Amino acid sequence: MERVRDVRALPKAHLHLHFTGSMRPATLLDLADKYGVHLPEALKGGEPPKLRATDERGWFRFQRLYDIARSCLRSPEDIQRLVRETAEEDVRDGSGWLEIQVDPTSYAPRLGGLIPALEIILDAVRAASRETGLGIRVLVAANRMKHPLDARTLARLAVRYADQGVIGFGLSNDERRGFARDFDRAFAIARDGGLLAAPHGGELAGPASVRDCLDDLHAARVGHGVRAAEDPALLRRLADRGVTCEVCPASNVALGVYEKPEDVPLRTLYDAGVPMALGADDPLLFGSRLAAQYEIARTAHGFSDAELAELARQSVQGSRAPEDVRRKLLAGVDAWLGGTGSDAWLGGE
Repeated sequence: MERVRDVRALPKAHLHLHFTGSMRPATLLDLADKYGVHLPEALKGGEPPKLRATDERGWFRFQRLYDIARSCLRSPEDIQRLVRETAEEDVRDGSGWLEIQVDPTSYAPRLGGLIPALEIILDAVRAASRETGLGIRVLVAANRMKHPLDARTLARLAVRYADQGVIGFGLSNDERRGFARDFDRAFAIARDGGLLAAPHGGELAGPASVRDCLDDLHAARVGHGVRAAEDPALLRRLADRGVTCEVCPASNVALGVYEKPEDVPLRTLYDAGVPMALGADDPLLFGSRLAAQYEIARTAHGFSDAELAELARQSVQGSRAPEDVRRKLLAGVDAWLGGTGSDAWLGGE
């Protein structure tokens, strides 16, 4: 019988994590008390809220809960706490590299404007990286519910800070609204500035959403992408191009994209040769962090330890980590699989 290894000890990269959604539930309660913010029962009960975002009412409820949680982040100290605690959680789950996604416009009103907000976030990232040893970078994400001109402003801002911690540009929120092509100019600005293109697609909408990310936004990674499993030709295209899908199994079930963990098409994507990076998406709302996604692959889909190690390798290879960090993490994956694992691979940069 194969020895079952601890997935928390498996070195990996975390490529799909949203900023407010990374918060610890206890921290949300603490900040809400600090600022006198009334939290709905769904955010203070100690259990993840019951969500189903496959219809507009469900998505609105999800967004409302997220917005309430975000309203509790009001000072640079709050931002520093969130990033430090997020880094601690990631390290505990075996992450050696984190690319966290944020739309700074959402925090700008309380942090002195768009530029100060991004600088405060980047300062917090650098401090947390020093304190925890975790390599951290930022992916600036536009909101597809807002005007494409707003996205262009964000893309220019992201490029401006490309040498200070920003590595990519994304597009989040309800992919059923608007068209990816409306944001093609923003993504061109980001790509021309050397940033990774990583829009959301293929979660709430089907395979066409993934194709739009490839055709209109020239995505190098796709946030989620699981609905590509419904189109064999699209799977071949993703595999042939080496486009990494940032797959978030617990999130997919929590939002009603799939009924149960076994329905998430991890095996279909894996067997088709599509690179994957498992991610936690919004642990605050979905109740599980990074290592739990690997446990889902193991328990719900029968992934062996060798296959889990390959998923970890794919997460590292799909990242923007520097070459020395990649080597450390990949060596750590081999050590984990060979039974000689240690935490020597951890050390950020």
